Amino acid sequence: MDKYDLTHDDGKWKLTREGATRATKTFDTKQEGVTFSTGYVGEKTGSLRIHKENGQFQEERTYPRKDDPRKSKG
Repeated sequence: MDKYDLTHDDGKWKLTREGATRATKTFDTKQEGVTFSTGYVGEKTGSLRIHKENGQFQEERTYPRKDDPRKSKG
């Protein structure tokens, strides 16, 4: 499962795959980043970690939803 982060850096929002050195895509606003990222990661099996502008973790979304580990037994 690929993991992606949407973070703020140098005045831009960046979607980056875990382990990558370059951003997959950059955005001017967080809303643009969230809209694109949910569609992009939603077409794969993966998770999207959304961060606040100050870098703190905000939320994580797993795609497809059935693979969300919080819903698994145990």
